[in-house]
Amino acid sequence: MTTIKQSDFQSFAEFYPYYLQEHGNPTCRRLHFIGTLCVLALLTGVLFTGNLWGLVLLPFVGYGFAWVGHFFFEKNRPATFKHPWYSLAGDFVMFKDILIGRIAW
Repeated sequence: MTTIKQSDFQSFAEFYPYYLQEHGNPTCRRLHFIGTLCVLALLTGVLFTGNLWGLVLLPFVGYGFAWVGHFFFEKNRPATFKHPWYSLAGDFVMFKDILIGRIAW
């Protein structure tokens, strides 16, 4: 497998293969999936209840699961620190790719 180096990516299409490389550990991917699912559930709850306090929990829930995956299982530094927007998009694209079976659970 070719190692992609973290650099200044010109597009999300360039970034996503790097993102996937940084999520090779199945437990890390599962934790990301669970965190993203919880974020979506929280957002749904906020929309239906109108209780905006749920928005305060979003970063803790989403990043909490993901960072446990990186620090304890993947043993790498989350891409969020250098590429926050691409990383956020990567979370949702990987979530979709796991749902449709393109990436192993």
